[in-house]
Amino acid sequence: MFESLSALSATLLGMLYTRLDLLSIDLEEERAHLILQLVLVLTALFFMGIGVVLIALLLVMVYWETHRILVLASLAGIFLLAGLVAGGFALHKVRTKPKLFAASLSELHKDRQQLVPPV
Repeated sequence: MFESLSALSATLLGMLYTRLDLLSIDLEEERAHLILQLVLVLTALFFMGIGVVLIALLLVMVYWETHRILVLASLAGIFLLAGLVAGGFALHKVRTKPKLFAASLSELHKDRQQLVPPV
């Protein structure tokens, strides 16, 4: 009897160790993903911002004598609209992000179903 309890506890500890290892891998992957995403977004924003400012200056300079107020108002409207669209997309991505530790929780749920007999 003692040997079977010992074997059961060793099996349970092994399962717990495996699940904790999977959880740590999930955390490492999520951290690496977030860092890469942040670097890419900041790089893209920097270069896009420089490009947008240069294009806006170019357009204002081209139409300085004839339609400078129209060009400035149009550019302001376009930038505001682009900001609203980008903000909406960012909000959508935050709301539809996959659940953290989904793989770990799924494995723990499977383990629980195997250990607890159905009622």
